[in-house]
Amino acid sequence: MGGPDGGNGGRGGHIILKGNSNVWTLLALKYKKHVIATGGVNGSGNNSTGANGEDIILEVPLGTVARDFETGEIEFEITTNGETKILARGGRGGQGNAQYKSATKQTPDYAQPGEPGTEIWKILELKVLADVGLVGYPNAGKSSLLAALTAAKPEIANYPFTTLVPNLGIVKYRHHASFVMADIPGIIENAHEGKGLGLRFLRHIERNSVLLFMVPIESNDISKDYGILLNELKMYNPDLVDKPRLLAITKCDLVEKEWIDIIRPEIKVDVPFCFISSISGLGLVELKDLLWGMMNSDQP
Repeated sequence: MGGPDGGNGGRGGHIILKGNSNVWTLLALKYKKHVIATGGVNGSGNNSTGANGEDIILEVPLGTVARDFETGEIEFEITTNGETKILARGGRGGQGNAQYKSATKQTPDYAQPGEPGTEIWKILELKVLADVGLVGYPNAGKSSLLAALTAAKPEIANYPFTTLVPNLGIVKYRHHASFVMADIPGIIENAHEGKGLGLRFLRHIERNSVLLFMVPIESNDISKDYGILLNELKMYNPDLVDKPRLLAITKCDLVEKEWIDIIRPEIKVDVPFCFISSISGLGLVELKDLLWGMMNSDQP
């Protein structure tokens, strides 16, 4: 008899992703298949509004990408520390009958129900974040270089696709400086179409500051192979070709020094290049100097 006094209901809890620069993998979520937030509380008399459901915050590494399970479409990417994005929204709370009181309707006897919670599937992927990304064909010597310059222990063998997951290592530089190097699984021609390991790993290259292309000295045409690798990146994401690039001709321990002097003038590329050997150590100091200079240059 005292008039409408039904309070609004609380919304359901959100599932939220939060960037954390101290988290490096999605391993904590690998075995957590279902994440369920609580529902909102019903409104009650005396215009009492129900409490919202408790949000669930999942801390993820920078470079985490959320995709729609059905379409594969990228919804958002977490790129900065502390950044939050709602992965799944809680259902909207209902409105009590007090919301519908008006000058002509003093005693409304109806209310709006809240929305039910949604059940959705999402895919979370992680793009590796590194200062230097190694780009090359399978068996180009990327894992050997990572092992030679860092304390990482990647699998090394003389057959294609030895590396099946990206490997990270810290390269020590002068005056106690260091930088992170990522060994990206090998690219083949038409990788941007998903051939080979293709799209599974091209995304990791997007998160590198400098791209180190690697072509073995035993290649029939070093310049052509470099061009194919560059084209694959361009076809996948044109912005990648704007990153600083360097070409390393690898496995130079397999040839005499005179051979290096012969083929040097034949290499026609638009980036600096050097000759290295992860086995003998040839050119590794020069390589680190070049990479460090590119990482710390204001020029593209």
